[in-house]
Amino acid sequence: MKVAIITEWLKSYAGSERVLEQMLLAFPEADLFAVVDFLPANERAFLGGKTPKVSFIQQLPFAASHFRHYLPLMPLAVEQFDLSTYDLILSSSHAVAKGVIVGPDQLHISYVHSPMRYAWDLQHQYLKESGLHRTWRGILVRGLLHYLRLWDTRTALGVDHFITNSHFIGRRVKRVYGRESEVIYPPVDIEAFPLQVEKASHYVTASRMVPYKRLDVIVEAFNALPEKRLIVIGDGPDFKKIKAMAGPNIELLGYQTKESLRDHLKSARAFVFAAEEDFGILPVEAMATGTPVIAFGKGGALETVIEPGGTEPPTGLFFDEQSPYALIEAIHRFESQLEVFEPEAIRRHTEKFSIPRFQKEWTAFISSAVSEWKARRTIKSLGKRVPDRAIAIDNEKRPKGRTTK
Repeated sequence: MKVAIITEWLKSYAGSERVLEQMLLAFPEADLFAVVDFLPANERAFLGGKTPKVSFIQQLPFAASHFRHYLPLMPLAVEQFDLSTYDLILSSSHAVAKGVIVGPDQLHISYVHSPMRYAWDLQHQYLKESGLHRTWRGILVRGLLHYLRLWDTRTALGVDHFITNSHFIGRRVKRVYGRESEVIYPPVDIEAFPLQVEKASHYVTASRMVPYKRLDVIVEAFNALPEKRLIVIGDGPDFKKIKAMAGPNIELLGYQTKESLRDHLKSARAFVFAAEEDFGILPVEAMATGTPVIAFGKGGALETVIEPGGTEPPTGLFFDEQSPYALIEAIHRFESQLEVFEPEAIRRHTEKFSIPRFQKEWTAFISSAVSEWKARRTIKSLGKRVPDRAIAIDNEKRPKGRTTK
């Protein structure tokens, strides 16, 4: 089979890139396509030496730093890739990659990290966070997002099979596209985050500092708990804002290496997570070290974190709204039952999100889909040759004067 793999923007090695890496490992001879490729040299190893074929957006002014501003052109860009000679097309999509043009005899499988969040149920949140909800530019943006929704819905017809990274996103795919999906949790490198049984007394949080991560909620909660120490890891547009809010018991470390992140996760009393994520890899990495998680009880976290009181060993607990008060209450509740959180049991739970597990489920699904596709092609091929002869034989058996319509 001739295989094409398509993704959106290659900017850093993050969550969606881990899925892309496994696609490339499964199909090392595949051709790779991307809307833009601005990966730094020190993060390109997972591509296996491949140089992706990119769209015209790569050459537009300021694309290296502001390629997201070209979102209105991305549907056109992805439709310009000529994939007509490929048998199997795999898309890793959280925006436009699934919108490639495919023919009736090609097989297209799309791993959806999420339908375009900013165009669908999170539209109003994004408009508020960007300050566009009360400006004349907001009207233009709403018009653009309306166009993107229409395009996004239409191009779902070109996908034969949807795979989603959580049941949460599976429900979003069902609502947006009206399609069922198979859930295959993304691969988490739990071996890079070894177990540590002994924990310190501080808490840790880590993420890119953008509004929807709700680091402001975490910082405000710990401002009200001056006796508890919080370490904040990450950088981004909101860094100065978060730093200005932080009290003396809160330490902002900015960007840290993977090794430094691992060491902080290993030693923390708990990892605090306030975002509504599609899946959420960081909480799983924290649990791999035996560290429990205090998470906002919505989105992918509901599928990775287990609260006390069930049949399985607990790995953390939830707070039910993104507010400092709710988080403070959760921290008190957590500290009142520290003894129920066993690092070894928490670590074992993360094995269901490991890389080998992903490879097994991914390979099984692709093999089944390809076998089914080949069978359909065989039937179609036979259907083109057999009917004429079958009709002729049938006519020979019929009484004179009768014909087959």
